[in-house]
Amino acid sequence: MQWTLVIPLKPLVRAKSRLAPAAGGLRPGLALAFAQDTVAAAGACRAVRDVVVVTDDARAARELTALGARVVPDSPRAGLNAALSHGAASVRSLRPAAPVVAMNADLPALRPVELARVLTAAAAFPRAFLPDAAGIGTTLLCAAPGAELLPAFGTASRARHTASGAAELFLDGVDSVRQDVDTGDDLRVALALGVGPYTAKATTGLLTVD
Repeated sequence: MQWTLVIPLKPLVRAKSRLAPAAGGLRPGLALAFAQDTVAAAGACRAVRDVVVVTDDARAARELTALGARVVPDSPRAGLNAALSHGAASVRSLRPAAPVVAMNADLPALRPVELARVLTAAAAFPRAFLPDAAGIGTTLLCAAPGAELLPAFGTASRARHTASGAAELFLDGVDSVRQDVDTGDDLRVALALGVGPYTAKATTGLLTVD
């Protein structure tokens, strides 16, 4: 099974606000770099058919289109989950039987082979999700053909996705798919895992990895 990924991205001036203490004025560029590495790695995954990015940011749209993503405007403008539902509906308006995945835009250490393992495991369920490294949130939510996505991202989304009936994926060795970046500490962990080229360039000299 090959999946279509739906990745939401806020306007860069508002993205990754919790990174401000560590990144200062570099924050919008870091948010874009995270998204670029996420989209590039996803596009290189054998289990991914294509990538759709939901954003109203013109710069991000231009840069991510250049990486092969299809950009859909965030016409609901009603938050993260509305953007994801809108993106999934856009995909299924063209291919009603498409299996879709909602995935964070802030996975700069993402490895295609690890993403493929997660998506292969998810194919066994109508809906499935992967919790984040902190064990509280969610980095990825899958809906097989015929299943609604029903995204419930945000604070404590692991519990909400479980309550919605999605199966939790228990996998070892997929740290790059779990490690989203919201804070300076998260970024240090991602850098230690090994980030993609866009984030590596954007963070040169910014943080010290212990």
